[in-house]
Amino acid sequence: MPVQELVPRIESCRLCAQRFAQTETAHEPRPVVWFRPGARILIAGQAPGARVHAAGIPFHDPSGDRLRDWLGLGRDAFYDRDRVAIIPMAFCFPGYAKGADLPPPAICAKTWRDAVLAHAGPFAVTILVGGYAQKYHLKAAASGGVTRTVAAWRDFAPETFPLPHPSWRNTAWLKKNPWFEAELLPVLRERVREVMA
Repeated sequence: MPVQELVPRIESCRLCAQRFAQTETAHEPRPVVWFRPGARILIAGQAPGARVHAAGIPFHDPSGDRLRDWLGLGRDAFYDRDRVAIIPMAFCFPGYAKGADLPPPAICAKTWRDAVLAHAGPFAVTILVGGYAQKYHLKAAASGGVTRTVAAWRDFAPETFPLPHPSWRNTAWLKKNPWFEAELLPVLRERVREVMA
C-alpha cells in the first residue's frame, strides 16, 4: 500500500473505539501519526499520553522535554519528520485504569507496524523508549526487563539505543542508575548529532 494511502488509513482507524469507550477516560480514538519515508532516526515509544491525545503531537508533554534533552535535540529538529520518525507501539492514547496509562493495545502494532516501518525506514538509529518497544524490536534480548536491557546498551549501539521511559515516574530510576546519564547519554547524543548532520 502506498504511503499516501497508509497514513490516512491509520489516521481514520477505529479498531479500538469500543475498548477506549470502556476506559476511565471514555475517549474516542485519535491516532497520532508522525513519520515520512526516508527518516534517519526512529523513535519507537509506547503510546500517546493524554496530553499528546489532546494536542495531536507526539511527546508534547514533560516526557518529551526530557527525551529531547536526552537526545540533545531542540523541538524543531525533533519534530522534523523528514529526519525523525516517531512511531509508537500504538498510535492512540489507550486511556487510564486506576489513574495509570493502560498498555498499548497489541492490535495496533499487529495491524499497522510492519507497513509503517517498511515505508518509514531504513533508519540509521533506532531509539527504543520503554519496555513495550524493546520487547518488540529486541525480542529475547529485552526479556530481562527495562533495566537489564538498557544496562546492556553497548550490545545494541550504535544502531539501536534502548532507553527507559522519560516519564517523571522514572526520576527515582535515574537517580538509582547514574551510569545512564554518565555513560549512555553522551554516546547517544553524539550518534544523534552524526545522523542529523
